[in-house]
Parts: sequence; C-alpha cells; structure tokens
Amino acid sequence: MKSALTTLLLAAALVAPAHAETAKAATKPDLKKGEATATQVCAACHTADGTRGSPANPILQNQHPEYLVKQLADFKAGKRANAVMQGMAATLSEEDMRNVAAFYASKQAKPGFAKDKELVALGERIWRGGLPDRQIPACAGCHNPTGAGIPSQFPRLAGQHADYTQAQMLAFRDGVRKNSIQMSGVAARLNDREIKAVADYSAGLQ
Repeated sequence: MKSALTTLLLAAALVAPAHAETAKAATKPDLKKGEATATQVCAACHTADGTRGSPANPILQNQHPEYLVKQLADFKAGKRANAVMQGMAATLSEEDMRNVAAFYASKQAKPGFAKDKELVALGERIWRGGLPDRQIPACAGCHNPTGAGIPSQFPRLAGQHADYTQAQMLAFRDGVRKNSIQMSGVAARLNDREIKAVADYSAGLQ
C-alpha cells in the first residue's frame, strides 16, 4: 500500500511541473493578436502602435502592461468614466486586454519634451520634492524620479502628452476620474497652475 502511494506521489510530482509550464504558456500574451486588436479597435484614437498621436489621447507605447490591463478593465466595469473607451473596452475579453497591452508595452516610445519654460522649475520642484507645507508628496515617490513609474502600480509618465496628463489630473481633482484613491487625494490639493507645471515637466522626462 505504501509503495503504491509513493509511486502515485512521485508521478504527481513529475507531472505537476509540466502542467505548470503548459499553464504558463497558455497565459503568455500573444503579441500578434494584440497587434490585430490594436489595428482593428484602437488605431483610430491611439494610432496603430500607440505612438505620439493626438495630445488629447495617451501615448501607449512602453506603458506598463499591467497598468493598461487595469485601465481597460476599469473602463469595461464602469469604474473609469469615458463613453468612447467604455464602448471599446466592452468588446474586449480579458485575453484581448492582456494581448493588446503587451503589444503596446513592447514598443519603445519616442522622447517627449516640455513646452512651457516658465513652469518647468515649478513642475520639477513638485515632482522631486512635493509641497511639504501643503502635505503634497513628491510625484517621484510613485512615478519614479525619471517618470518610469512602477509596474503593476503606477503608470509611466515620462514623455506622455502634457495635455493628456493635465486633463487626467484635473479629472482626478474634480472627481470625474475615480479609479485611483491616491491620485484623487494628491490632485485635490493642487491648483491649476501646479497641475499644468507637473504635466509639462513630466512630458520632458526620459
């Protein structure tokens, strides 16, 4: 009896890694399928490869795939409000989201640049050190000193369109965008000029 049980346990131990590898392969994003989704569903607003299109829309190249998946899921679930994106995300399965996010993440974004020289110094001060007297933390604490962000948690902002970043910060501040408690809290303490300064400064980070 003990011999038979030992044999079964040994067989299970040998088979388990094979199943794990199969499962891992099955969940690995398919970049070709992601490209197809990007071309068919996303290209009209985000360009075919997520590059520098309209300043009103985000650059998706080199963004953390986990962050993109979360945003698509939030749009689909109605946690993030945007009529156009809610309609687009509604057509995507979880697999579609992972594939298209991985496709955009695989692309290298072109460098951006700051446009308003008068605001750069203020933007840099808030980004690197925050505004301690008003309990506003440094942006770099979550988004990295270089704007690279933190995978699975905070998006890459380096090189992002300043217009888009500014619009999102205003949306957080005004309660229109509600899918990040941290950003809602930070943006609530920033005025229009400070938000514009941070957005413009981050656009020039590399």
